Amino acid sequence: MSETLHHEAREAVVEAALSKLDLDTKARLLSGQDFWTLPELPGIGLASLVMSDGPIGVRGVRWTADDPSIALPSPTALAASWDPDLARRAGVLLAQEARRKGVHVLLAPTVNLHRSPLGGRHFECYSEDPYLTGEIGTGYIQGVQSGGVGTTVKHFVGNDAETDRFTVNNVIAPRPLRELYLAPFEAIVANAHPWGIMTAYNTVNGTTMSEHRYLVNEVLRGEWHFDGFNVSDWTAARSTVGDITGGLDVAMPGPITPYGEPLAAAVRAGEVEESDVDAAVRNVLRLAARVGILDGAPPVVPTDALPAPVDGDALAREVARRSFTLVRNEAGALPLDPAGVRSLALIGAAARDARILGGGSATVFPNHIVSPLDGLTAALGEGVVTYAMGADPSGELAAADKGFVLHAVCRDAAGEVIGESSVPGGRIQWVGSDLPEGVTHEALDSIEIKGTFTPRESGEHTFGTRGLGGFALTVGDHLLFHANEVPADVSDPFAAVFGGPVERGRVTLTAGEPVSITLSTTLYKAAGSRLQAVGFSLMHRDPQRDADELIAEAVAAARAADVAVVVVATTEAVESEGHDRTDLRLPGRQDDLVHAVAAANPNTVVVVNAGSPVELPWREEVAAVLLGWFPGQEGGAALADVLLGAEEPGGRLPTTWPAVFEDAPVTQVIPTGGELPYAEGVFIGYRAWDRVEAKPAYGFGHGLGYTTWSYESAEATEASVTVRIRNTGARRGREVVQVYLAPVADTVERPARWLAGFASVEAGAGESVETEIALPRRAFEIWDVARNGWVRVPGEYEVRVSHALADPRLTTTVTV
Repeated sequence: MSETLHHEAREAVVEAALSKLDLDTKARLLSGQDFWTLPELPGIGLASLVMSDGPIGVRGVRWTADDPSIALPSPTALAASWDPDLARRAGVLLAQEARRKGVHVLLAPTVNLHRSPLGGRHFECYSEDPYLTGEIGTGYIQGVQSGGVGTTVKHFVGNDAETDRFTVNNVIAPRPLRELYLAPFEAIVANAHPWGIMTAYNTVNGTTMSEHRYLVNEVLRGEWHFDGFNVSDWTAARSTVGDITGGLDVAMPGPITPYGEPLAAAVRAGEVEESDVDAAVRNVLRLAARVGILDGAPPVVPTDALPAPVDGDALAREVARRSFTLVRNEAGALPLDPAGVRSLALIGAAARDARILGGGSATVFPNHIVSPLDGLTAALGEGVVTYAMGADPSGELAAADKGFVLHAVCRDAAGEVIGESSVPGGRIQWVGSDLPEGVTHEALDSIEIKGTFTPRESGEHTFGTRGLGGFALTVGDHLLFHANEVPADVSDPFAAVFGGPVERGRVTLTAGEPVSITLSTTLYKAAGSRLQAVGFSLMHRDPQRDADELIAEAVAAARAADVAVVVVATTEAVESEGHDRTDLRLPGRQDDLVHAVAAANPNTVVVVNAGSPVELPWREEVAAVLLGWFPGQEGGAALADVLLGAEEPGGRLPTTWPAVFEDAPVTQVIPTGGELPYAEGVFIGYRAWDRVEAKPAYGFGHGLGYTTWSYESAEATEASVTVRIRNTGARRGREVVQVYLAPVADTVERPARWLAGFASVEAGAGESVETEIALPRRAFEIWDVARNGWVRVPGEYEVRVSHALADPRLTTTVTV
């Protein structure tokens, strides 16, 4: 049967199922029954629809290391590959993970833009460029949905920063709204046909997005013909009438939402048309049919048509090395010759305790992590690699992980044990069905985390907590803290999980000697809370050594080695959901460390472990700089592949990296009086850098490989550019051919140039390769406010065929 007939069959089943539902049942279906799921309706053969966070792994309905997930590199890393097909393959893997965990819909990808480098969640987005974002997002969604799992493209629209994200009114003029912020969503709807969209917390031009009738009903559903379901961001839905008339289909999470009983009551009171409810239910049933949980409806991807199984570890390693972006490589410092490296000094806290992902709802728990120390030691041998910390990135408390063995005991109000659970990483993050077997949110009164801690280092260890409410903390014989605290009102309901840690006390311990530890809390249940969730963590910090001593040790190790590899990193306090950054500096004394190591060893390579731009004040002092992003669970193995030349670093910058924060042309992320004007208009990212005198450290599209390329010819029409290039180096390589358009004599205010197309090509040493790069019609158009539509701007355009934005290799022209 053709897909057209399958579609017609699905629609017929959807309509038949809809006709059997009464008002109360329909309203209940649009309201989450718990944190992750919608209710089942056996009467029409509908199973419970399960949703789960992404975008670099599939958490499942249990947010715990007891239910591990593949952890791919960060979305910025995936975008750095400039390869939609690699994104598609990543999506296939994530669909496989979703099916394994019983998940029908993945809450991803995030396609908001890097408007300002301060955005705290930029690691979870792709790029500053809407075209690149749309292409990578399209590949990702095609991959996920080819596995029969739905996606929800988020956050629609304007969620480009975290400050006051629940309340901020982002004031965005029509042109930038259309040409920048809506553009990735529009391209994805047209090219990938996603089965879901998630509306953002924020307000746009005076209307909160969950109630934005114009952008959802008129633009998304009307102009773009989107036929999927629209789900709120978690707790974003606030108004029964406003949400349903604004085009919101599903309010999450449950069980307390503006839908369900309030929605049915609004219909009976004449405040809402039942046809609006029917439209929303129809969208939910269509989604259920597509993923195969509505009896009688053929799923889009039947079981016998699922993609072949994917090796998750292998793909995670491939994505990481394809994302690594070599931005400096003086005198061919990289790759290293494994046979010629007799001693390598590996330096940095993140070299041992790898920073593999950003903080917040994107967090998943892999079953193993390959750190840089693990990867390089496996490749070179313990006798070659020496390790020195050099600098603690922040000195902050971190989750109780290394050396901790913990479990939780749950009690009711009478003190009776009602359930137990392990507590990997010291985190209690129970939402919805995460609760241990036998435990209900209503019965749960107190939790006691108990276990042991075996220190790696002797000295004064610091312990603390993260979360809301009162705690009692005991380490060995020491009662460090005991207080009953009533939480203050907070605007972010996820503060207990994403908030900052609080120090509670210190104890002197001996390396290798276990000590008992207990952390207990009585739950504070706020009246009328919409979240049935329990979230708090045990936090820990190793003994803090003198910073100058640590740097001196690293310098000595570097001086004695053939090569020094320094891994610098941000922390969860710097890059996480829930807050924006205040500067672009690396935390702690890491900059001092690199300056000192570079002075001691001219063969110093720096690996930058950050999901988004940071300042690199030492970049001209070192032999090589490799941007490793947040590289996922196999990052250390991929790093060894690339540093030692088994593989080529494949990345190109998806976002401009400033030399210093003050040079960045767009920096405002803090609202004034509740409003954040996007005063820069259509000029963000490289579009804005072209208008200022300052030059970035590394520009958009920049990235080096291990071979060289000659650009031989380019022929362009309005529809495409045909390019031939030759590998002039000594080894096989991959090049990302980038095409930018630049109007010769512009008649309207536009950027000086913009990305119009790209392609990845491979060739062996001495070989040439030809590629045809499509130029989308939209590349020659602007949003005309007066006409309220897209218009083609005639004239002559330079077509710059480039290695990077700042490195054009061939130029031709087209006239439109």
